[in-house]
Amino acid sequence: MTENSSSSYAAAGVDTAAGDLAVELMKSAVSATHGPNVLSGVGGFAGLYDVSFLKSYKHPLMATSTDGVGTKVAIAQALDKHDTIGQDLVGMVVDDIVVVGAKPLFMTDYIACGKVVPSRIADIVAGIARGCSATGTALVGGETAEHPGLLGPDDYDVAGAATGVVEADAQLGPQRVTDGDVVIAMESSGIHSNGFSLVRHILANNKIGYTDRLDELGGIVGEVLLEPTRLYTMPLLNLLDAQPGAVHALSHVTGGGIAANLARVLPVGSWVEVERSTWSPPSVFRVLSDLAGSTLESAEGTWNLGIGMIAIVAAESADATIAALAADGIPSWEVGRVSMAAHDLSGFEQGAKGVNGGAVRLNGRYGN
Repeated sequence: MTENSSSSYAAAGVDTAAGDLAVELMKSAVSATHGPNVLSGVGGFAGLYDVSFLKSYKHPLMATSTDGVGTKVAIAQALDKHDTIGQDLVGMVVDDIVVVGAKPLFMTDYIACGKVVPSRIADIVAGIARGCSATGTALVGGETAEHPGLLGPDDYDVAGAATGVVEADAQLGPQRVTDGDVVIAMESSGIHSNGFSLVRHILANNKIGYTDRLDELGGIVGEVLLEPTRLYTMPLLNLLDAQPGAVHALSHVTGGGIAANLARVLPVGSWVEVERSTWSPPSVFRVLSDLAGSTLESAEGTWNLGIGMIAIVAAESADATIAALAADGIPSWEVGRVSMAAHDLSGFEQGAKGVNGGAVRLNGRYGN
């Protein structure tokens, strides 16, 4: 590019030199996720990943997932704190891969921003890299795009995609779920990355700023809300390795809440009543519901309410599953059982996310 054309691009609001500096700042964090299977370095046009190991599979199935973190980025931007949002992205993308029993292999990311601030981009990518390392995923590529005039100087959005692999006969899902299976909930770390448009609406209506201190929440509002998404991939992969055949299905509790996401991994004709009394939703959910003048029950289709992942396991393996997850730092507990018996399904969640699966209803009152 000539000096004149470069100057014209800069005059249009795009700083290629800042983009290059951002790559330099993130390089070491990204490289730390690379194992021997990654054949390309940082900055290439495409990431290269050696999959010759797939020859040892009898029938390998590739799994893929893509997602973002929604309007949680608005809180990161308001606090000028960008080192955790990357973990949220990995949680939303990679933890969907393990749901089918797949081991994640690699991930790519995309950051669109109004202005490239190298240190900010480096913080975001460093968070993605830490999440990738924690889930055994290689960060093999990405893109930072500057969109002046479309996004404000401090605005950005993040998205990512990941790929994994599972042996065909080890694939998890509704085809494995049977009558009497135990439904085990895994504790979330907070709101994770869903329902933040509602969170922001509630705070705005109550004239509460992200930098305000709210004793009921236990600190600065924005800092509490930025608690990163818990990552379940490695504990679940460890569980699948240690107890082959015990886990029949997994459900990642994201947009739509507990009932909608659990229904997606149940077979047609089955149903589950999730007992609210088995857990107490964390204070962040209770405080926000109180501020909204509503109930926890009214937010069940929006927030995870303290359950970030669900496992459906053989009844005889339930205790061992809960113990194994606890040993890996994931508190978990039984919330219900799968039934195939004839039942009146009025009030149950069915057909969630376009999946013709089972039926789920939350029952009773939440624990204190």
